[in-house]
Amino acid sequence: MNEPIVAHHWLAHALPKAAPAIATSTVLILGRIWNANGAEHSVGNAALIVVLATGAAAAGTCAAGRLGDSVIAGTGFAAAGGLALAGVAGYSDGLSLPLLLWALATTVAYGLAARYWRTDRRETTAHERHITERREEHAHVERVEALRAGAKIEVARAGAAYAEQLAQALVTRAALPGFDFQAVEAAGLPELPSATASKEH
Repeated sequence: MNEPIVAHHWLAHALPKAAPAIATSTVLILGRIWNANGAEHSVGNAALIVVLATGAAAAGTCAAGRLGDSVIAGTGFAAAGGLALAGVAGYSDGLSLPLLLWALATTVAYGLAARYWRTDRRETTAHERHITERREEHAHVERVEALRAGAKIEVARAGAAYAEQLAQALVTRAALPGFDFQAVEAAGLPELPSATASKEH
């Protein structure tokens, strides 16, 4: 029932929140590195990026339409957007258009991630509520069983105490002067062990 308490490092909480910005910044940096290595105004490189981005977008559209798989569709559209951002960052000579597209891509990425985070938080809350309800239910069953077992133990103790007191009373009564075993038997009471023992002797 007792689960270990795991304390996460602050970086483990901050990293998922920073992932969209890190991803778009990485694409922008790689695009600018590509620009510095000869991609600026290169028609061949631009055509390659256009083909790759169009293919990724087509794959995302196909996955969303025919397969209905939101994960593959999201991956395809994210790849298309990343390739488009890298193409603009690599092809353009200035930095203003790549920065504008980076800001736009980061905003869209955070918008999509926020939707996923809300869904994940909702599912986590529902799971924790379900676990809490089950724990309370099990705790209630355990309390009822403990009370029932305690009651049985108390009844057994009371029965043992009663039997001990009855035996003590019979022994004490038998020790009194003038006690007649025959009169007790004639009254229909059960035969006492001491009477049986005395008859045997």
